[in-house]
Amino acid sequence: MGRDRTVARRVTIHEVAAEAQLSRGTVSRVLNGEPYVSASAREAVEAAIKKVGYVRNTAARSLATRQSNAVALIVHEPHSLVLEDPNIGNILIGTNAVLSDADYQMVTLMVDSQRDSDRVVDYLRGGFVDGAIVLSARTGDPITEAIEELGIPAALVGHPPDLHHVSYIGIDNRRAAEEIVTRLLATGRRRVGMLACGLDRDSGQDRLAGFTAVLGERFDPALVIPHAFYSYDAGVAGMEELLRRAPDLDGVFAASDAVAAGALDVLHRRGIAVPEQIGIVGFDDSSWATRCVPPLSTVRQPAETLGRYAAQRVVNQLRGADDDDVLESVMLPTEIVWRESA
Repeated sequence: MGRDRTVARRVTIHEVAAEAQLSRGTVSRVLNGEPYVSASAREAVEAAIKKVGYVRNTAARSLATRQSNAVALIVHEPHSLVLEDPNIGNILIGTNAVLSDADYQMVTLMVDSQRDSDRVVDYLRGGFVDGAIVLSARTGDPITEAIEELGIPAALVGHPPDLHHVSYIGIDNRRAAEEIVTRLLATGRRRVGMLACGLDRDSGQDRLAGFTAVLGERFDPALVIPHAFYSYDAGVAGMEELLRRAPDLDGVFAASDAVAAGALDVLHRRGIAVPEQIGIVGFDDSSWATRCVPPLSTVRQPAETLGRYAAQRVVNQLRGADDDDVLESVMLPTEIVWRESA
């Protein structure tokens, strides 16, 4: 049986004007924040808006001004990983804080398939957002290519090497990896493997490069286990494979704390003592690091600050910053946090 539904009628600007006993033009100027409106008129309009329940039609305003007052945060990761990775949450918090202060709405878009990617490209081309921030951008990514082609105010967290005209914020992943692996080797480890993830983006490539550089002649490519994502499951599968390939393994560099957590669980199930038999280090200093047993030695990266810097870069572009300022890269510092896992 069907039900009668009453559709709420939208209150118009004419009703606001009638209630305030002012012209429609005066009401419009108040709504648009324009000058040359008396304090008494502004108060009358605001009181009328509250009384009649007027809600501004932002869609119509966007069509008129060609501005949406929205910025997209595009997260190029599987949906499950978005919920699992504390770094993504912290970047989101930092991004939203800056955009909110600047009166922009953050619109989060998650990309987990080619279909998602195609839809997001169409969304950007449709002008539904004024700017974009991209996490985990890949080389050859159609989304970032569309951003560059359209000239949308944007910032990347990380830097695909094939993009040259988009602002980016990042950390020196290679140097950070070199520092943590050097510290791991200093504990006397001789047979060290890596659980390498995200090799289709600069962070994963640079962390592997840092690992390779520090090991030098001791580097054994057979002891690098690749995986597409920085995930707990990657750590589980990768650790199982490392132990199969090298029963004499005594050290592991995991490309993220989530990966290290998965690896640690495998070692616990196998009865392998950490750090006595195998020392393991991670990357991020996320909440994974302190939940692990033993707590993880890791690299601390400033995730929330990355989000804040990226958002501020986009806001600056929207407010007319010079091109030289927009394209200048920002590399934020990291630090080693040494705990009981190595």
